[in-house]
Amino acid sequence: MESSHVSALQTKHAGLDAKIREEESRPAPDTATIQALKKKKLRLKEEMAAG
Repeated sequence: MESSHVSALQTKHAGLDAKIREEESRPAPDTATIQALKKKKLRLKEEMAAG
């Protein structure tokens, strides 16, 4: 797999991580949003591992 593709995946992964932390720090976090973000993050991690 191209390193630029892996870099893009890592950037997206970090962005999702930041969004999750931001949502969790809100006074009334939306658990559905957090779960969706975590699923996306897991898929990215799996794609990076497979590549």
